[in-house]
Amino acid sequence: MSGAPARGVQVIGPGGSFATPRDEHGFLRPRRKAREVRVGNLVLGGAHPVRVQTMTKGDTGDVETTFDEVVGLEAAGCELVRASVPTMREAKALGELKRRIKIPLVADIHFSAPLALEAIAQGVDKVRINPGNIGTREEVERVVRAARDRGVAMRIGVNSGSIRERKALEVKAQDEDMVELCVREALRHVEIFESLKFHDFLISIKAHTVPLTVAANRRLAAACDYPLHLGVTHAGSAEPSLIKSSAAFGILLAEGIGDTIRVSITGDNRQEVRVGHVLLQALGLRAPTFDVYACPSCGRAEIDLIGLTKKVEEATKGLTYPCRVAVMGCIVNGPGEAAEADVSVSAGKGAGFIYRGVKMIKKVREEDIVRELRAEIDAWIAEKQAAEGAAAQG
Repeated sequence: MSGAPARGVQVIGPGGSFATPRDEHGFLRPRRKAREVRVGNLVLGGAHPVRVQTMTKGDTGDVETTFDEVVGLEAAGCELVRASVPTMREAKALGELKRRIKIPLVADIHFSAPLALEAIAQGVDKVRINPGNIGTREEVERVVRAARDRGVAMRIGVNSGSIRERKALEVKAQDEDMVELCVREALRHVEIFESLKFHDFLISIKAHTVPLTVAANRRLAAACDYPLHLGVTHAGSAEPSLIKSSAAFGILLAEGIGDTIRVSITGDNRQEVRVGHVLLQALGLRAPTFDVYACPSCGRAEIDLIGLTKKVEEATKGLTYPCRVAVMGCIVNGPGEAAEADVSVSAGKGAGFIYRGVKMIKKVREEDIVRELRAEIDAWIAEKQAAEGAAAQG
């Protein structure tokens, strides 16, 4: 992105702007027309941006520690946060946590309708229930009535790992197709909600495999018009999670399916948020912010490209203005490969050639590449900001 976001567009730090990037190649299908659902200060579905959420990983009952965790998530770009509520202790802590944080708070409920009722009484913005274990229809109806009366949104959160019938700690074997089973269970709860004239809810079907996640959400999207939350559950540590989430989200979001996402990583939930935003930017669903990219290096490189790239990333950490910076490892193909960047360097033996777009600006010594590249980036950003200011005044 060579310029700034359109005037008046809100920029939210790591998440980028809500400007709609141009789909110049017809890659994205038209967005699925989901009904709008308000969750706290956000509206989900419709033509509203796909939002990035995550889940806290500490003790919800420890409000101070959880608050600090949420502040860190907000700084990373988190737009909704979900907290686990395993006992009444955690449920009763939700009100204070809600009063202290800025983003919508979602209570994650399993097994216990009374916990959901307490979460609603505490003033959370949304309650997620799991159809696989929440209880009887009567218990679900009690929760739905309470949410309806208090103006609290809900999510029907189907999980393939808990949808099969259980006896104590044993899971009963079933031959039924899991896509059919998950979708039917989600729609069964939709019927319960609708029978009580309650429509302020989202739905999710999560699985640990990409094919099941994609197939179930495609079928669900065709069967109703409620907003859908996307996720690949039990995805593992960073590397397998990024692969699975990218594959599933890439397919579904490109087809116009999905209104919120969570990248599930066994690890740092701030990374979940950052990756979520990068995925949306890569798909053209969020305008990018500052971005450094580099070639993978090869035998033609006459410089430590990996080391140089890390130094450039470190030297530009904290920059958020929309600017694409390319770091290329050879002067043969580098300038052409970096032509779409705003500022770039193509490195040769003992030297670097700094470009703006396709125009070479200067040749610098190898030891000066990082400093000179940062100076050129700063100059480019300053010129763009000055032009914006002049346009705004005129």
